Amino acid sequence: MTHHDYEKDPAAIYASSFNIIRQEAGEALSCLPAALEPVAVRLMHSVGMTDLVPDLRFSEYAAEAGMAALAKGTTILVDTQMVAGGISPRFFAKGCALDHNAILVTLNDPKVATLAKELATTRTAAAMELWRPHLEGSIVAIGNAPTALFRLLEMVREGAGKPALVLGFPVGFVGAAESKQALVDEATELGLDYVALLGRRGGTPMASSAVNALAIAALGQSDKPV
Repeated sequence: MTHHDYEKDPAAIYASSFNIIRQEAGEALSCLPAALEPVAVRLMHSVGMTDLVPDLRFSEYAAEAGMAALAKGTTILVDTQMVAGGISPRFFAKGCALDHNAILVTLNDPKVATLAKELATTRTAAAMELWRPHLEGSIVAIGNAPTALFRLLEMVREGAGKPALVLGFPVGFVGAAESKQALVDEATELGLDYVALLGRRGGTPMASSAVNALAIAALGQSDKPV
């Protein structure tokens, strides 16, 4: 039998990973607001890329807005079940406001397919219509569909409730870069706090890890192994 020499201690793996991230991205991390640094580190940890920071865009108090909303027990709206699955319940302590955060996915609601046909759009964008009662003060985490982020901006412009924070990480080759740039360009006018990654990169791990990082910070915890 072949035996490989590798680290087996979860805490050691975790600590070493975060040390490597901070070593490789140290200079770029030092330019971020202190409250956003743990979010950036978890984003890099989620995808194994330490070159993300130059492409991060964010409002001045994005992290603080997200932490405050989570601490109040606000709803977390996500575009797909995959993003919901990546948000770790262990970071939401029992018996406090954070434990009351509901993670809402509307993509698989039976009404969505009909809405998509009526609106001539994607199912993900149509599912946003079911977010309307929950948008005000929510955390929005989009990790897959550019059409969802575009539609969110349209809805806010049309008068829908404003989320406390938008985490914009749609991924892909059609509309991903453009939707995130639209968020950056329109956020101030629309009164939105946000974190986004420019370009094609993004995805489920980034969206869910950003929520996890904010939840950890909102509880005043230090990072622990996932």
